[in-house]
Amino acid sequence: MKLSSVYPVIMTDKVKEVAEFYTSIFKFKTTFESDWYISLVLKQDEKQFELAVLDHQHETIPEVYRKMAGGFLINIEVDDATVLYEKLTNSNGVEVVKGIKDEDFGQRHFIIKDPADILIDVIENIPPSEEFMKMYQMEA
Repeated sequence: MKLSSVYPVIMTDKVKEVAEFYTSIFKFKTTFESDWYISLVLKQDEKQFELAVLDHQHETIPEVYRKMAGGFLINIEVDDATVLYEKLTNSNGVEVVKGIKDEDFGQRHFIIKDPADILIDVIENIPPSEEFMKMYQMEA
């Protein structure tokens, strides 16, 4: 089997609001839009990132699973977390739930929340401490 795509679908009651969050902050583009499902894509260089937003009550979802998304974190790696952090903390409507911090394991990051209460960890990779460098498995 050959995979053609893997992407998260956020189940929410705020389909349009959540999609607008990702298009305005992270510059995703809409590839399909209905009142119950919006598909987003971001193309940079030779990479493509996808994300979708779905009405959690839609009939395509088995009734017992028609719940709002929760319990997971989306990591978005950027080239300069500090610049984005300063931009977002100076704009209205973005809730920062953890301020920017350098971690010994090799990340400068901060966490924001989207309108569906999904956490987004915005990460810039930085050199890890010697202790953590030993834990990285470069062959994987």
